Amino acid sequence: MSNQIAVRVHCRLGEELLCEAQCHIYNYEQGGAAQLSGVSARAVEGKYGVLDPAQLTAMPRSGDNPHYPVTRLVCLENTHNRGGGRVLPYESVTGICGWARGQGLATHLDGARLFNAAVASGIEPAQWAQHFDTVGVCFSKGLGAPIGSALSGTRAMIDAALRHRKVFGGGMRQVGVIAAAALYALEHHVERLAEDHANAQLLAGAIRALPGLELRPPQVETNIVVFHVAPELGTAPEFAGRLRDRGVLVHPFGPQLLRAVTHLDVSRADIERAVAILDEVVRSRAPSPSSSSKARSAYA
Repeated sequence: MSNQIAVRVHCRLGEELLCEAQCHIYNYEQGGAAQLSGVSARAVEGKYGVLDPAQLTAMPRSGDNPHYPVTRLVCLENTHNRGGGRVLPYESVTGICGWARGQGLATHLDGARLFNAAVASGIEPAQWAQHFDTVGVCFSKGLGAPIGSALSGTRAMIDAALRHRKVFGGGMRQVGVIAAAALYALEHHVERLAEDHANAQLLAGAIRALPGLELRPPQVETNIVVFHVAPELGTAPEFAGRLRDRGVLVHPFGPQLLRAVTHLDVSRADIERAVAILDEVVRSRAPSPSSSSKARSAYA
């Protein structure tokens, strides 16, 4: 919702936003910009979620040609989910945002995992955020709160955002208990994200050593590990089903891709157990009789 509110704050009916082709706004929000705000999205393919500023230079469209929507907004995602938890290079972010400002375009950061990016890079959240007009953060991912995201921007933008939130159905009351959990997460759970990153490295190291598995991307930077499963080991849902039968939960991310995410409920001992089970499943190469049917029902 914070992303969709930001789109509506910055854009009007019939305008467009630019984004990376694998980003959350484009892939996982049901075409919300078009459904809710009449805003189209033009996607540019990056490399594991990272765009080169030069890719955008010819993209903006003005109102001079009545055939085209007017480009109004550039959206980035940091860390990048489908990019395998990739931290956007700081110089790429500053280059894109500086270019957008020069073009008169607004900028929005989907910073659902911004605190992961800050811990991994050593660059403070405020330093990342200063380059954007609006920034959304999520408290219920790595920070571990039970619910909640927040959108930040100028006072005028937040005044507008409150109106859009209301019409989107987000005007909750009695939310002090939710805010308390978010505050606790901010005060206690940011620095400990480094533990999740270390656990992800342990898992990634095991995947590198196992035949038939390949990290995508090859380097793991934060708490997301995406890996390819060779067809001889089965499809991603089948492989996930065999892991689930043994107590390890991973998410099919494509026909042959799986995603594993480390978080505060997963200890180092849990990762070591998961690594042992992963090794067992890969080396057995034989699906359990029930796993394929379970996988289909779970991930259809």
